[in-house]
Amino acid sequence: MPVSIGASVVVMPGVTGAPDTGTIVAVLPPVITANGMPLATTGSICTMVNSVSGVPYPLVIGQPASTGVTVGGRGLVRTLDRIPSGSGVLLVLGPPAATFVVDGWAP
Repeated sequence: MPVSIGASVVVMPGVTGAPDTGTIVAVLPPVITANGMPLATTGSICTMVNSVSGVPYPLVIGQPASTGVTVGGRGLVRTLDRIPSGSGVLLVLGPPAATFVVDGWAP
C-alpha cells in the first residue's frame, strides 16, 4: 500500500552505523493523490534523526521502488519497501495513505 507525508521510515545502517529513524516530509511534483494525500515516490524527501547524535538530516528516497506504478518516471513508494537510499537501505514502515490502493509490482 502506498505511503504519504508523515509515514515513518528507518535507514539501516544510518550515518554513524546504527539505524536512523525519520519521517517522509515532502513529495515532489509531479504528484498523484489518494484520499487527498500526495503519494510518495522516489525522490521524495525524508527528515532523518541520527540515532547517536540526535542531529536531523535530509534523505532523498532512492531507486528502485514500484516498477509498475510510476508518476513522471518516479516509482511509487509503498509500505515495507526496502529502497537503497543515502548510506544504507531505507525501510518504509507506514502507515499507508490509502488501504484501498494496492500495488503488487516488484521493486
